[in-house]
Amino acid sequence: MNTTVTVALAIGASVVLVAAVALRLADRLGLPSLLLYLALGVVLGESGLGVQFEDVELTQTLGVAALVVILAEGGLTTRWADVRRAIGPGIALSTVGVAVSVAVTAAIAVWLLDLDWPFALLLGAVVSSTDAAAVFATLRRLPLPRRMVASLEVESGLNDAPVILLVVVLAERLTGGETTVWWLTLLEVLAELAGGAVIGVALGAGGAWLLRRSALPLAGLYPLATLALCVLAFASADLVHASGFVAVYLCGLVLGNAPLPHRSASVGFAEGMASLAQIGLFVLLGLLASPSRLLDALGPALLVGGALLLVARPVSVLVSLAPFRMPWPQMAFVSWAGLRGAVPIVLATFPIAAGVPRSTQVFDTVFVLVVVFTLVQGRSLPWVARRLGIAAPVAPREVQVEAAPLEELDAELMQLTVPEGSRLHGVYLPELRLPEDAAVVLIVREGRAFVPDATTRLMRGDQALLVAARRSRAEAERRLRAVSRAGRLATWRGETGSPTEAD
Repeated sequence: MNTTVTVALAIGASVVLVAAVALRLADRLGLPSLLLYLALGVVLGESGLGVQFEDVELTQTLGVAALVVILAEGGLTTRWADVRRAIGPGIALSTVGVAVSVAVTAAIAVWLLDLDWPFALLLGAVVSSTDAAAVFATLRRLPLPRRMVASLEVESGLNDAPVILLVVVLAERLTGGETTVWWLTLLEVLAELAGGAVIGVALGAGGAWLLRRSALPLAGLYPLATLALCVLAFASADLVHASGFVAVYLCGLVLGNAPLPHRSASVGFAEGMASLAQIGLFVLLGLLASPSRLLDALGPALLVGGALLLVARPVSVLVSLAPFRMPWPQMAFVSWAGLRGAVPIVLATFPIAAGVPRSTQVFDTVFVLVVVFTLVQGRSLPWVARRLGIAAPVAPREVQVEAAPLEELDAELMQLTVPEGSRLHGVYLPELRLPEDAAVVLIVREGRAFVPDATTRLMRGDQALLVAARRSRAEAERRLRAVSRAGRLATWRGETGSPTEAD
């Protein structure tokens, strides 16, 4: 076997293992994991172990591929019940908010750094996109109002597309490429975003229909097929000059909220792949950085980052969210929680690949900005939430039902675990009032499996297997959710078992 391939595999495996251990260390220290991944790349690079890596185009290509996986995971793990009330604020932040942020950041850069307007607008566009990986990883661990968090998630999932289009247009202008009038460019951007949305939703809905009606020979193929559908959405949209980033996020959102076979396994696989993509992306970006140049970029990075955090972001949030009557403390938190991460650094490679003059200065400035302000913002978010009085009480976990198709029987095999705080605890099986063609066939309690009967009660921590005719699967799942929330008298209390909408 080729020795180079063997060494590359060994180095890659070692990096992943070290990064996994670093994630554990980051959690204990309260540090964002991306900082440790970037540091690992810098240590491996030219000023550390001496690995020479300067392939900007390869970094850009792999960065886009990693962002596709990260956005797919973000869509798959986002609950529609949370997002539906945050669609308006999220879209406003990812469109109007981006435009305001770019303009204000560029104006301050022209004033403080004496940059010309086209270059300042390019710099403002590169740093104005919030990072999906940072938002998903950080905010979902905090007890915050779900509508507010969902607004930030929708923003981070959708704002990459308009920002990338804007960076490409500005890079072409700075390199003397063909330019068009601003309103035609705006129409083109809107058309690409709309096209990506249509393709993403269509492929997500079609893929969910196909997976529900397919009995694949291996359970492990369902996670692969789910993630492949998301990647296909990106590629399909990009091939017809629509927004692939909008398509992949919305495709993941549709699939993640559909009653798919082996849904939990698919989500877990996507989370693992997204983690791998983050590790590879951040290490690669760390390799590309030149520490000898970063000190010179510290001053501009602090000025641009401070302008973005303290002026541009608050103004953009105010303009975007004022029509939605979001409480002032929540708007203040949204302003502070506009986390930057891999996306701005990847975007900073676009001008370099396009041959924009002084583009290396943009990359260095953005790299330092992301490191400094991720450290400042990421660690301060719990404190800011407490100071603003918006920390929400931790709600009981929702009961999760995992399903697998039984093709020849036209039935579904479902699995659930009775979570802490669930009112399923103590309920006799007949009191579940499941459809007549659905039944609990096995319970595992404290490691012991047994076949239940009419006198069996569900207990906290139980794992149960149910079999239901395919036509009754959705009704059975709704009934289980209803009893989990409101107990055996759920129907009398008006609980239907539909997905909840948090504030």
